[in-house]
Amino acid sequence: MLRAVNQIGFYVKDTTTSVSFYKKLGFEVVSDDSAVAEVKLGSTTLQFIAQDTAKSMDSSFQKDAYGEPKGTGIYIYIMVEDINNYFKKLGEEGITTSTEPRDWPWGNREFVVRDPDRYKLVFYEKIK
Repeated sequence: MLRAVNQIGFYVKDTTTSVSFYKKLGFEVVSDDSAVAEVKLGSTTLQFIAQDTAKSMDSSFQKDAYGEPKGTGIYIYIMVEDINNYFKKLGEEGITTSTEPRDWPWGNREFVVRDPDRYKLVFYEKIK
């Protein structure tokens, strides 16, 4: 039976760039060997796979690795405590956000950040 979603994989242009970016966001760095890297938040691991690793694989891997734009239609939600202060902290870290914190009718206060490969990260806090 199903137990959990605990890892999500992303093809990226450069694993070291991705790891550095996610470390600034507050993720724990697990590994980075320039072909495959992992960061972790809570019980979820994000795996970054260098798109060049697909060059020697069959065309279906190459299509996924080099497809653009990355992550179309996928929103990665990351729960935050004190979203306004977190938003301010990211600005101090030099991270540009796509939006500012905003309350939504579905009960979240959210803002969006695009990672170096343009994957969309939605930081949110439940509205009290």
